[in-house]
Amino acid sequence: MQSTLRRARALEHRGCPPCLAVKRTSVCVGSINQTALPLFENLRASRTTKLLKVWLNPAIFLALQGAFVEHETRLQNLHLKRKITTVLVKTPEDLQRCDGLIIPGGESTTIALLARLSGLLEPLKGFIKTKPVWGTCAGAILLSQSVTNAKKDGQELLGGVSVDIARNGWGSQVESFEAPLDVNGLADSSVPFTGIFIRAPVVLGLAPNAPIQVIARLPPHLLPEPAEDENDPRTIVALRQGLHLLTTFHPELTQDARFHDYFARNCVFPTVQVS
Repeated sequence: MQSTLRRARALEHRGCPPCLAVKRTSVCVGSINQTALPLFENLRASRTTKLLKVWLNPAIFLALQGAFVEHETRLQNLHLKRKITTVLVKTPEDLQRCDGLIIPGGESTTIALLARLSGLLEPLKGFIKTKPVWGTCAGAILLSQSVTNAKKDGQELLGGVSVDIARNGWGSQVESFEAPLDVNGLADSSVPFTGIFIRAPVVLGLAPNAPIQVIARLPPHLLPEPAEDENDPRTIVALRQGLHLLTTFHPELTQDARFHDYFARNCVFPTVQVS
């Protein structure tokens, strides 16, 4: 537990993980275009710049090996009839070739800023309207329709999932924890999935009449402010709306690939034409 959390905390301090996208029966691993770097040359001393510089650093693969490698490994180790491979998504042109997207955790405001600077923000919004997307932790924030506890300058969202979500719902990284989750629809669903929660967001509410399927909940006593109602929306930690999957924790930080299998089988493959 402690080694996993230390690795994940180091990852989040070092920068935002890239997004992953599924391309024609293969998976594209995306990062922000390096051409945005000159725009930040005069911001080197700012607190935010450290995070941005790591993201834009030419040695990005070393800096982001945590989420990048583990999402990629989980996908490549799936036992599926259709092969999944990984490639980088750096531009809107890369995104056009993709059939699905995974947005891992990191810093949601920075991911959104760099997506805009790289010309990816509007294409991503269009992509989400018709393609399957999975957001984990910060990615879940970006997929929500509204966010609470946003930074002073606000939070740009991609939308796509009809939820209101709160950033850092459990507080700082010292409040990180693991919990066994009963998850509807996973392979071997009788076996709990270990949820790793690191500065995790909290679902505050669902839009009325939204076609949302709740996949997993936390016990109410584990909430930041314990609740008596087991149907309290804050207990929701995984949900699906149409082709979109949202998890407030980090499935990629476990050795368990069942969430990746679920996304591939239930969200991506049904939308891909077999040539």
